[in-house]
Amino acid sequence: MGCYLGGAAAARAGDEMSGPALLLAGPVLTGSPSSGPALLAGIMAAAAVGGPLFGVLLDRSTRPARPLAAALALYATGLAAVLLGLGRVPFALTVLLAVGAGLLGPALSGGWTSQLPRVVAPPDLPRATALDALTFSLAALVGPALAGAVAGVAGAPAAVVVSIALIGLALPAVRALPAPARPAPSAPPPGTSVVADLTAGLRVIVRNRPLARATVTSVVSCVGQGALLTCWPPLGAAVLGGADRGALLLSATAASAIVANAALSRRARPPHPDAVLLGGALLLILAPLLAATGHPAALIAAVLLTGAAEGPQLTALFAIRHREAPERLRGQVFTTGASLKITGFALGAALAGPLATWSLPGALVAAGGCEALAVLVFVCLPDTAEAIAPLPPPGAV
Repeated sequence: MGCYLGGAAAARAGDEMSGPALLLAGPVLTGSPSSGPALLAGIMAAAAVGGPLFGVLLDRSTRPARPLAAALALYATGLAAVLLGLGRVPFALTVLLAVGAGLLGPALSGGWTSQLPRVVAPPDLPRATALDALTFSLAALVGPALAGAVAGVAGAPAAVVVSIALIGLALPAVRALPAPARPAPSAPPPGTSVVADLTAGLRVIVRNRPLARATVTSVVSCVGQGALLTCWPPLGAAVLGGADRGALLLSATAASAIVANAALSRRARPPHPDAVLLGGALLLILAPLLAATGHPAALIAAVLLTGAAEGPQLTALFAIRHREAPERLRGQVFTTGASLKITGFALGAALAGPLATWSLPGALVAAGGCEALAVLVFVCLPDTAEAIAPLPPPGAV
């Protein structure tokens, strides 16, 4: 478990560091202020497609550690190719390289987490899930701060190099992940097409009601989280006297999430994950409304409340996926869910940017409205699971 957590923390910190590093390196190496955001958008957009495809690859593999290690190596290689291409090859080609790397992004989140049940015994899975979710918060705290520090000392390209190195440090931990003890009882027959496997993965997410409810709720909530994230820098400028204080607000959010998940992991009987998922969305309605008041104390309270909601909410989502996902489709459930969340987050950030320029309180209210919609989705969707139909025979799709 220590090896798993160490590898996950290194890979995810490298991933969280790579985005800010590319945002800084793009303008430095190309001279265009828009190059950094374009590279980041390419990586995030590709994740929506790459997640389901990589999940199929994991589920069809008898040793999932091998495709997972290959994905991490190729992701790091893609980032290196982007760095080497900036200012040397046409920028459109560099964006395509970023898109190619982004296809493998879900491997660092959902792909890795899908292997957790093979690392710990079932009674230890709730605590292990909380610790796994904690690595996301730790990466969100360390990654951007490290990118800024390295860029300030050695330059923006060096920050990209360090992010690549962190991802590379995770490779030995991936290789050490245990293989499945035996084939899943419902494993697809030889010759089943990739399209059939993709269809089966999507079907299980849609037809399993607790899983569908958790997936849709988390994606809608991520739209609100992306919008709120966009508001932190202008809030730092408007309320605390400087846009750089927005980075401190991000760090405080991640720290609050770490504390909340650490407390959750120490509980002998963790709370019901479905209730935690709903509670997190409820708290996230309140956080942007507090921030919209414009008072420093209310803003700090909103930041701490955001982290305390997002950290346990992620743990709860993982617990629901572990509980509901069939063994033979576990990889797809996790990587597809990661892709959808990344897409929702990017959508919220993209919509809130122009809105925050026009009206910062309006953007904050919109972020709270997305969380209210997530609560409505959770309440309205039923929680009874349906039986999942078997895969179609080979050649039927």
